[in-house]
Amino acid sequence: MLSKPNNIWYFENVDLYEMLCPHQLNDYQDTHQFHCYEKGQFVYFQDQPSDNIYLLADGRVKIGCYSDQGKEITKAILSKGEIFGELALAGEQHHSDFAQALTDDTRVCSMGIELMQEMMVEDQALSLKIIKLIGFRFRKLERRLESLVFKDARTRIIEFIREMAQERGQKVGFETMVKNQFTHQDIANLTGTSRQTVTTILNDLRDRNLINFDRRKILIRDLDKLR
Repeated sequence: MLSKPNNIWYFENVDLYEMLCPHQLNDYQDTHQFHCYEKGQFVYFQDQPSDNIYLLADGRVKIGCYSDQGKEITKAILSKGEIFGELALAGEQHHSDFAQALTDDTRVCSMGIELMQEMMVEDQALSLKIIKLIGFRFRKLERRLESLVFKDARTRIIEFIREMAQERGQKVGFETMVKNQFTHQDIANLTGTSRQTVTTILNDLRDRNLINFDRRKILIRDLDKLR
């Protein structure tokens, strides 16, 4: 029997979407329009003015930036129900990242910062969730930076799988199942490795019966043994 995920953060993002999407608000649901993007199109660019919060209604979006040498760095890959652009609430004047659609028919709702701030003043629970979300994402980026500096490729990939399981996993008996929304290239981009390295390590973990996977899911046999 499937149990609820053991980490509330990801599903708090979904709750935020339900609370924030203008289609859920009586004053906006009849007039607000979804913005639709095809694969490869940008929702916003790095250095563009930061004046909206974005809510992902369908599809997937990559959050990333470019280094001074022009190298693309992937920071996050978001899926349906998640929000992004939230650093505008922390005083960001221009986007330090870009947001790019990874799938065709990606649908996004946007909400102005002033309206969001009004809602946060009126709703303490919403305000707390937004603050927790920003803090959580900062801590996650700090952990990832430490991992890139101090840990080898195999450790980074294994820790990425464990993190997915802890955030989004569902218990199936003694095992943990994660709906797999990432390609091997996605995992490589998020762990600073190569697609070939990801494939080799995942196959090795499967051969050792620590995980099993296909295009739709990853099944972790025992989280304590996956280290």
